Amino acid sequence: MRSAVVTAGDDRIRWAELPGEEPARVYVHGLGATSPAYFAASATHPLLAGRRSLLIDLLGHGHSDRPEEFDYTLESHADALAAALVAAGVEGAELIGHSMGGAVAIVLAARHPHLVSRLLLVDANLDPTPPVRIPGSSGIATYTEEEFLAGGWAEVRDRVGAHWWATMRLADRTALYRSAVHLAAGTTPTMRELLLELKIPRGFLLPEADGPLPGAEALEAAGVTVLALPDCGHNIMLDNPQAFAEAAAAVLAQD
Repeated sequence: MRSAVVTAGDDRIRWAELPGEEPARVYVHGLGATSPAYFAASATHPLLAGRRSLLIDLLGHGHSDRPEEFDYTLESHADALAAALVAAGVEGAELIGHSMGGAVAIVLAARHPHLVSRLLLVDANLDPTPPVRIPGSSGIATYTEEEFLAGGWAEVRDRVGAHWWATMRLADRTALYRSAVHLAAGTTPTMRELLLELKIPRGFLLPEADGPLPGAEALEAAGVTVLALPDCGHNIMLDNPQAFAEAAAAVLAQD
């Protein structure tokens, strides 16, 4: 496990690293997740192996530190991740971001363009979402921070199910709440608008069962490769690892 100080308070982001060729690939997990658990099989798949790979945990999640004073906005997550990549000697990385990790990856590419050469988004958040009592960031955002910490987290646990809770329970509850609220609120410009303006190769993977991606035509017109994959849900890389590896390898090979 490697680490780097990323805040003025000496808080550390940690990651598991696999040796290999440059440029590095950086895997970024979603809300309440951890990259080693969600991406280890992908990083070692024959179609994706051989690259230096950083399976990195955002602040408040997994193995990384949990600073209470951190605001956990998408911009702050992106800046902290950028500091970790600089400390690791990473430049021009291929960024693979799932769900919230995809939103953070978009913001990182927009704010620190020298750090990112390619971007692969895995069913990532592109637009703000209203608070609704369903699993995910929108459901968490229906609580105040005080309500969530006082017991709302247990209601969320019961809604999300055992699989997601297995990693969500590792996240700091304050970090989980603030990250969810800011993910639901999005950025200005929105993540979608930022993605449209990026000039690097970009891809977006989504479950085929979800139907057409809203706004796919505009994304494709801007050069974003949009691929719908079969036999999977939101966690594409876990549900259909072969299809994920094939699609990821194809997108990352594009000029």
